[in-house]
Amino acid sequence: MTIWQWKHPEVVMKRVWFWFFLLSLLSGCSSLFSAKDNADPPAELVDFTEALELETLWQLNVDGTDGKFLAIAPAVADEHLFIADPKGRVVAVDRLNGKRLWDVETKLPVSGGPGAGNGLVLLGTAEAELVALNAADGSEKWRRRVSSEVLSVPAASRGVVVVRTVDGRAAGLSADTGANRWTFDHSEPVLTLRGNSSPIINEDQVFIGFSNGKLAGLSLDSGTANWEATVATAHGRTELERIVDIDSDPVVVEGVVYAASFQGQVAAVSESSGVVLWRRDISVHTGLDADWRQLYVTDDEDSIWALEAGNGATLWQQKALHARKLSAPAIIGNYLVVGDYDGYLHWFSQEDGRMVARIRVGSEGIRAKPQVVDGIVYVFDDSGKLTALRMRLPETEAP
Repeated sequence: MTIWQWKHPEVVMKRVWFWFFLLSLLSGCSSLFSAKDNADPPAELVDFTEALELETLWQLNVDGTDGKFLAIAPAVADEHLFIADPKGRVVAVDRLNGKRLWDVETKLPVSGGPGAGNGLVLLGTAEAELVALNAADGSEKWRRRVSSEVLSVPAASRGVVVVRTVDGRAAGLSADTGANRWTFDHSEPVLTLRGNSSPIINEDQVFIGFSNGKLAGLSLDSGTANWEATVATAHGRTELERIVDIDSDPVVVEGVVYAASFQGQVAAVSESSGVVLWRRDISVHTGLDADWRQLYVTDDEDSIWALEAGNGATLWQQKALHARKLSAPAIIGNYLVVGDYDGYLHWFSQEDGRMVARIRVGSEGIRAKPQVVDGIVYVFDDSGKLTALRMRLPETEAP
């Protein structure tokens, strides 16, 4: 197994597996079948002086992702959390106390979601369906066939549901009936990562990243492309070298859309015009977060970067968790939190990247980006454990 394969087992070889296998045999290449693992070992956790006290508020168990690389993570709407598993179980939880509000078995092969908005809980399936449940009780409101498998989180706002499918298409549907309102088609490269950027709605626009390194700003009402920006351009002679998927979800802050690609770049794009304001050569797969001051990304070697929001300049880089398969970073107050492959959550200072707290919430990996609402961190691990935590600030920072 090669280093690249070990770090990125989610890669899907579209239409090239046969030829890749044949060429390997003809060339006598044994790296695909070698028992030796050449990947960097995960960094050992080191002791440090903790500056925060962490409190677990509640934990809840649902089924996990079965080791699949699926975009399944908690969705937050008002005072509720919604979570699903790959077998179609969907649970609604009071986010403050962890109490189950309803629990339904849909029997759907869920592969993306849930999304939440307009009174709906939205599920994308491996069988090319989009299903809308009533957020109040979990009853099915409608379901519609889409063009292919859904590996992203559907979004809903202003009466429109937006879903992105693995064939490079996006569709806008009526939130009331599921009737199709518009379709946006975007060509896909031959070879891509298994995963898709989720649509992000901000007022009357929806932003979607594609597998060719492009970011599109579409009209929410009509699906018309207002602009298209190049986040990264493919380079290299092989299809592997040319992968520049935007799989992490864009982040919109004060008129700027931040997006990042694998084996490519991080970019800041004007929300109104699509003009690229700056780019940085950092390969990102898991995701990013931003506020008005700084942009934070986890790169594909599990370093955490803090970049100046205005120009992309490096403020600091934290390498202490190398090869620990980190989640995307999430902002909470003056800190960042990330999860790792071994069930740990790590807190860092936004100011200089120093580690300030650590807690283990379970024994399974944390792939999904932690969700932060009103000072509470919600984290979902691969085993299906949902945990709510709160940090206690030092007295000098307490409000």
